[in-house]
Amino acid sequence: MRVQKAVVPAAGLGTRFLPATKAQPKEMLPVVDRPAIHYIAEEVDACGIRDLLIVTGRGKRAIEDHFDRAIELEQLLRKTGNPRLREVQRLLDRLQVFYVRQGVPRGLGHAIACAERHIDQEDFAVLLPDDLYLSPEPALAQLISVAEQLDAPVVAVVPVPAADISRYGVVAVGEEVRAGVFRVLDMVEKPRAEEAPSHLGVVGRYVLPPEIFAHLRRTKPGAGGEIQLTDALRALCHSRPVYAVTLVGERYDIGEPLGLLRAQISFALQRPDLRQGVEDFLAEVAKSIGRP
Repeated sequence: MRVQKAVVPAAGLGTRFLPATKAQPKEMLPVVDRPAIHYIAEEVDACGIRDLLIVTGRGKRAIEDHFDRAIELEQLLRKTGNPRLREVQRLLDRLQVFYVRQGVPRGLGHAIACAERHIDQEDFAVLLPDDLYLSPEPALAQLISVAEQLDAPVVAVVPVPAADISRYGVVAVGEEVRAGVFRVLDMVEKPRAEEAPSHLGVVGRYVLPPEIFAHLRRTKPGAGGEIQLTDALRALCHSRPVYAVTLVGERYDIGEPLGLLRAQISFALQRPDLRQGVEDFLAEVAKSIGRP
């Protein structure tokens, strides 16, 4: 498989972050000093992919503005010698960003189906902006490496506690073909804990072939009355080998408030200019919690 295009579904309503997301996309909520979706674009860029399609919806114009030129701002930063100029320009110089609208919120599978014309019979990556990773090698790069070596579609998985398994697509796996890589035998979307085929939940990163679109066209509404990508992947893994990859690194589910707070702290601790201040603050908090 050869991946030169990436798709980022960003049409969700972000109801778990209301009222913050009433007038701004949840993908634009900041993690330290970058919107969440900016980290996703950086991951795409780090994998050498230059073609990024974002699936948006109503009220998402701020995402388009973020990945566009801000002429007056750039002129001011250049005039004042502000080093932030490079941060503002870097991704714009490296990525071609395209957009398509998901007119009706009908689920992740439907959002991916909106990308079919743009993908045009090529292999492609999917990155969900609710999932951020801190890892020695970009999460998507780990997947692409396995997809290229096995010449097969791959999905990222993580071990999920039984209490949370009903929030995930869950894989049934066969042999471990190499360390942390399993043949996918079946999948189910949001099973009850007692019905889950394993403890491995699908999370946020995929490398897919163009035939997934044919399966999506045949997929009926599933869990939550939506078109589920998991159901299309289930059909795909019955027609050709699909593999699950346990990623190396720390995952942050920023689709809910506690996960976003964890990401804020962890990503700040990676910054040399912020680390000491964050550590001092956390030490103060720990002392205050310990007081009677």
